[in-house]
Amino acid sequence: MASWGELEAAEPEFASRMRSLMTSRKHLTMATLRRDGSPRISGTEVELVDGQLRLGSMPRAVKAMDLRRDPRIAIHGPTEDPPSSAPAAWKGEAKIAGTATEIESDDPAHRFVIDIQEAVITHLNQAGDRLVVESWSPARGRRTFERE
Repeated sequence: MASWGELEAAEPEFASRMRSLMTSRKHLTMATLRRDGSPRISGTEVELVDGQLRLGSMPRAVKAMDLRRDPRIAIHGPTEDPPSSAPAAWKGEAKIAGTATEIESDDPAHRFVIDIQEAVITHLNQAGDRLVVESWSPARGRRTFERE
């Protein structure tokens, strides 16, 4: 696992594009695991501050209770379709997989710091006809491949 700051130090250009995607809209999609192990999708907002990826939740929200029970998390966004007139102009989507650790807060809200297991950017190639998948993990570094 790695902090956001470690991702920025290892891959500054990749992290900059991740930041741009993740902050281009207010709401992102987050996946947690319910008590029975099934997935739960929720909206969330993230902050990238002091080398950390952080998120918050209202007091006793089910997504916060999920993370307290099982810290595994995935975050995805923004969700937008490639422009039909110029698919290669699509900026793509960012995805983070990792674990959430609750941190103390002065208010009753829940606050979490996310440690990154994998960071991914998907976008289209120059021709707009193949998906480009760029991924980074602290264990293996950065990889890029294309798929149809």
